[in-house]
Amino acid sequence: MQECIPEQLIHGSIHEFLKEGQRNYWLEGEIPLIETDGNKLSMPIASILILEATHFIENNKLFTKGKYKIIEVFTDKNAHFNGFSKI
Repeated sequence: MQECIPEQLIHGSIHEFLKEGQRNYWLEGEIPLIETDGNKLSMPIASILILEATHFIENNKLFTKGKYKIIEVFTDKNAHFNGFSKI
C-alpha cells in the first residue's frame, strides 16, 4: 500500500491509501482528491468516494488506511468543488 496518488486516474477504479496520523473522512458522498507537496494543495484532480477507512497503530505510530473509488477525473482548470461540496 502506498501513500501517493496512482499514475493513472481511471473512472470507476478502486485504490488503497495509507496516511500517517489519524484522519477523518466523510463517507456519505463525493470528496475531492488533491495532491500535496507538504505545504501546497492542488486544485481537485478527481472526485472520489471513500469506501473504507481504518485506524491502526504500528511501531508506536498511528496510521489511517482504506480504499477509495474514483467517480470523476478532472482534466481542466475549472473549480469542481466549493470546499468539500461538489459543484
